Amino acid sequence: MKTKKLPLAFWIFIGLAVGILAGIILIPLEIAGMTGVAFAKSYIKPWGDIFLNLLKFVVVPIVLFSIASGVISMQDIRKVGSVGGKTVIYYMCTTAFAVMLALILASVAKSTGIFSELRTEGLEYTPPEGKSIMSVIVDIFPSNPITPLANATMLQVIVISLFLGFGILLAGEKGLTAARVVDSFNEVFMRIMDLIIKLSPIGVACLICPVVAENGPSILGNLVAVLAVAYVGYIVHAVLVYSTTLGALAGVSPVKFFSNMAPAMMMAFSSASSVGTLPFTLECSEKLGARREVASFVLPLGATINMDGTAIYQGVCAVFIASAFGIDLTLGQMLTIVLTATLASVGTAGVPGAGMVMLTMVLQSVGVPVEGIALVAGIDRVFDMGRTTVNITGDAACAVIVSKMEDKKQARKK
Repeated sequence: MKTKKLPLAFWIFIGLAVGILAGIILIPLEIAGMTGVAFAKSYIKPWGDIFLNLLKFVVVPIVLFSIASGVISMQDIRKVGSVGGKTVIYYMCTTAFAVMLALILASVAKSTGIFSELRTEGLEYTPPEGKSIMSVIVDIFPSNPITPLANATMLQVIVISLFLGFGILLAGEKGLTAARVVDSFNEVFMRIMDLIIKLSPIGVACLICPVVAENGPSILGNLVAVLAVAYVGYIVHAVLVYSTTLGALAGVSPVKFFSNMAPAMMMAFSSASSVGTLPFTLECSEKLGARREVASFVLPLGATINMDGTAIYQGVCAVFIASAFGIDLTLGQMLTIVLTATLASVGTAGVPGAGMVMLTMVLQSVGVPVEGIALVAGIDRVFDMGRTTVNITGDAACAVIVSKMEDKKQARKK
């Protein structure tokens, strides 16, 4: 009898469990003259960083060639516009809903006394520099083709790949050779991605272990309440919004969706990197029925501008910090938070530590002291793990929905 091969999701889960257990064990230990936490950071985390570097190495060529290949396979520039329009509308609507959900949950937490006024003397926080909307728009378009690829500036890479695809389509017969080259490189980097993904159980274990070792004791303190409310928001949004939209717009069972997304979700949780998780998200989306040309456009765009999980984090933390300073947010201020967080999700695309940048913008928009960010900054990584998981799950849901909608549109034309 043939032995059934265990799925990758199982091995990633094992890696996640081993990493968490190792982190807990290392907390009280002393190894080679250093604490267990220092040992985890010095000798375990580097292996996780190597795995993450390999993923980041393959992401730029995958985005470049897969989007260009997708545009070429659509054979019509108007079709790209149709896919892009549906994608942006879905992302903006789900982000706005995510902020509203977070504000409702956080308001309930405040009214029940879970969030309360805290001692805020001596809090210091220097907000990062924000960008004007015009600067964001200008920065989307690259001044040369090399720098965006070298710096992994994803929005600029997406623009380059779109123009590459458009140029090949408009060149007609003379572009056929370039089209074959793009398709060939796309296939080569997909195979490289498959090799790297096979290392994911080890990578996940090495990434999660130092996080658990460092944050284990601290997350049991006063901030466990705000973490709990944020994670309730993450789970409710993922289950409620994605299940409803997938069922209504794509006819996909929520059980099927979440079971197939398990490898990508576990990778996102351990790495806290939407871009690093992109190869996993792409593979899982295709298994769920997303067409490659659609997924290769929707997912890289989502990894940079779709931030449902981050939006939930903004809403919960804004109310928590306001409560800590004894500030009661009005309905008008809450609507301002919804609008600011939704638009900021695009405005902070590709910025390192985008969650903190967005939170600064949100707090400033409603007059809450930005110094309050110091209350949650110490456990931002724990927030980030959950919000990244929600972010990439939303990207995949959008890819599947847009693919199914495009399929129905084509079927009506026949």
